[in-house]
Amino acid sequence: MRICIVDDDQALLGNLSLLLSGERGMAVVGAHGSAETALQKTDWSQVELLLADIELPGKNGVELIRAVKAINPHIQCMAHTVHDDRPTVFEAIKAGACGYLLKGTSPRELVESLRALHDGGAPMSPSVARKVIMDIQAPREPDVSTAPPLTARESELLKLLERGSSYKEVSETLHISVHTVHSHIKNIYEKVHAKTRDEALRKARNLGAL
Repeated sequence: MRICIVDDDQALLGNLSLLLSGERGMAVVGAHGSAETALQKTDWSQVELLLADIELPGKNGVELIRAVKAINPHIQCMAHTVHDDRPTVFEAIKAGACGYLLKGTSPRELVESLRALHDGGAPMSPSVARKVIMDIQAPREPDVSTAPPLTARESELLKLLERGSSYKEVSETLHISVHTVHSHIKNIYEKVHAKTRDEALRKARNLGAL
């Protein structure tokens, strides 16, 4: 497999090149210290795997992965970084990375992960894989952007509640019964997927209804 490595740590770049060049079936066809240099000097039609640091000078690793996938969608990309925060992990995956290893991974694990990536796998450091799973399992708030719009009366009622009016005061101001106020509130809660007054007000603001 033909591998391109991009990392601004020159010592690590040299060690990775030496390690992977010595592995059966692996050939390092590029080793660069920046995304710009890699994009300019690499024949991406000849690369099968990209091993890229995320924190690079100039274009970062996410931008590099995105650019490389646009040039050659068949290249398999592995992020190799110290960053395991959720935004970075998911930005790299969205950009096209199918592997995500944290630096400090043993040389043998790195080699085996690259082989797994080449064979169609999606190797990740355990802590990163855990974050991905937890994100998938996390409960999602319903999307209210497609909810039926609030009526003028519902918006008017919410504005009164926002000012601190009680249901009785709302009924007197709008000349409707308290029962009708409750009916409007029930409809509003259902439309914006809210369970409390504060939640309904917050979501109505987000929708531009207040």
